Amino acid sequence: MPEAAESLRSKVRELLEETRAGGVWLADGLSWWGRNPALSRALGAAGFIGMTWPRQYGGSERSYLERYVVTEELLAACAPTAFHWFADRQIGPSILRYGTEEQKQRFLPPIARGELSFAVGMSEPDSGSDLASIRTRAERTDGGWRLNGSKIWTSYAHEAEYCVALVRTEPKSDKRHAGMSQVIVDLKNSDGITVRPIIDLPGRHDFNEVFFEDAFVPDDCLLGNPGDGWAQVTSELAYERSGSERFLTNFHLLRALVDALDWSASPGAQREVGRLVSRLWALRAASVSVAAALQAGETPNVESALVKDLGTNFQQEVPEIVRRVVADEGVADEVVLDILRQVVLAAPSYTIQGGATEILRGIVARGLRLR
Repeated sequence: MPEAAESLRSKVRELLEETRAGGVWLADGLSWWGRNPALSRALGAAGFIGMTWPRQYGGSERSYLERYVVTEELLAACAPTAFHWFADRQIGPSILRYGTEEQKQRFLPPIARGELSFAVGMSEPDSGSDLASIRTRAERTDGGWRLNGSKIWTSYAHEAEYCVALVRTEPKSDKRHAGMSQVIVDLKNSDGITVRPIIDLPGRHDFNEVFFEDAFVPDDCLLGNPGDGWAQVTSELAYERSGSERFLTNFHLLRALVDALDWSASPGAQREVGRLVSRLWALRAASVSVAAALQAGETPNVESALVKDLGTNFQQEVPEIVRRVVADEGVADEVVLDILRQVVLAAPSYTIQGGATEILRGIVARGLRLR
């Protein structure tokens, strides 16, 4: 890592320790997925949101590697970042790349301040992992568009102010990826929108189903050009799939196990833990290389799909191996057991959200010209 990036670690850790000591947030097994507007505002004030964006839009004009260090520290601390996560990671860069000047001025500065929250509207009930088969449609009307259809697994749609939705603006044709567009939907002030909660296995309300019934979206909330939605979404997914969250989600569990074990642990347990740690470092190296590619202005869709595939499979293996080591070594540490209970319930979703394993491997195969 460049020195400028590494120098940010101590600053992030100081901010996290200060806000945690002040009661702003607490860490638990899944707290990185939690929403904490106060922490997001503190991170925004410190310049840790929208880091790579131009200063005129509230950014800090830092590198992707500097941003990588910050997100790595947030994940390692299990800090609740979901309030700003989607907007910072992918929505903001999409607005910066495809949005109008008015959209950039309107949305990017409050995102960078940690004051504005976005949801992502891609998946649909009848589409499975085939995003190109979406049926939510946007039809032309005076001054904008009327949305009809539904989205599912929309994280925090019940709390976010806005959602960027992928919709069909033209009838289906022989070209599966044609006729789609992205729109910015005001979730709080639009008629015709119903948000229905989905409770997950750990008992949390993160996911939602969102229904659109003649919901109006003004012309100035069309993101990019009509019909360019598929190209925009695929470039956006490079940001979503390649980050350290794809392999650091369970870092706190692995660290808790290492802290609980002592040097009397069996050679077998030490080997198991050592293999996990070595794989973690390998995944980090791959993820950092994607951040470097983004910094160079590239769109590393294949590389990010590979990181997401390997990373989320690793994350599913971590609780399985930890559970085995805990049983074999008689680990009774309550911190380990509490985190393990939560992670075991969350782990099945890792290889589905953000792109199912089968879809990712298809992207890699096409990139390698194997299909």
